[in-house]
Amino acid sequence: MGLFHAIPYLTDPHNHFLRQIWQRSPLVLVHGAFSNHNTNWGFVKPLLEQQFTVYAIARRGRGETDATEGHSLDDESMDVVTLIQAIDEPIFLLGHSYGAQVALAAANKVPNRVLKLVLYEAPYPQALSKEALTQLEALVQSDCWEDFAITFFRDVLFVPVKELDELQATDLWSPIIADAKATLGDLRAMVRYSFKADCFRDLAIPVLLQIGSESPRDLYVTDAIAAVLPDARIEKPGLSKLGIMQTSRLQSHGKETLGVGWLLTNTDQKGNLNSRETGLDGVHS
Repeated sequence: MGLFHAIPYLTDPHNHFLRQIWQRSPLVLVHGAFSNHNTNWGFVKPLLEQQFTVYAIARRGRGETDATEGHSLDDESMDVVTLIQAIDEPIFLLGHSYGAQVALAAANKVPNRVLKLVLYEAPYPQALSKEALTQLEALVQSDCWEDFAITFFRDVLFVPVKELDELQATDLWSPIIADAKATLGDLRAMVRYSFKADCFRDLAIPVLLQIGSESPRDLYVTDAIAAVLPDARIEKPGLSKLGIMQTSRLQSHGKETLGVGWLLTNTDQKGNLNSRETGLDGVHS
């Protein structure tokens, strides 16, 4: 099954699109930068769809959504909140990179609607300095979108040259470049975002914080969040920043990737929390 649903009342006047993949416990996915609701999850979808009803939201500027300018990370978190509230039962929530910051902010707004939260490498806003953003903006002015992507991966995320070269040789590279303009909006929103770990001190839901064993740890809020959350654990799958998008890395890590096994703890053998099928109120295929 692969049904597309449009939800016109998500942050009107912006239409947000998502894919309902399977009829089991609901899992909402929030993708990161340089990706969309399809490319971010392409290689993990087969794992996830075995266990969950997956709602992969297309953030602003992706899919058939409207591209907005000047939006904030908080605006995007409200988009996710609207989706969560449209689903008729509590959900699992998973965010990647910039999407992890969005997911964290959303969960903090509606903690009673989120059963468990997985955050894969939520970045510090200051991981992208204003000077680095200025350099990236200069490339944008010259319409050098590929150089924009290369510079970001190399100089901000410190992706090794060999790994970056390998990525450029894959089918993933073209979609990454295609997403660069929407990603610019993410980066602008990120540098304006005021992240304070203490704001999440009362978030009592179970949280799994994932960071790749090959990733530079000081770029991410993993340890700061773990220090304040009442119920958090850190997991280090053997993946780098790009690992979630690379099939060769995922094939060797199975269900530990994105905490699938952890999400299913305390559910029945089919991964269901109850017998109800989930859907979206007022939305038809």
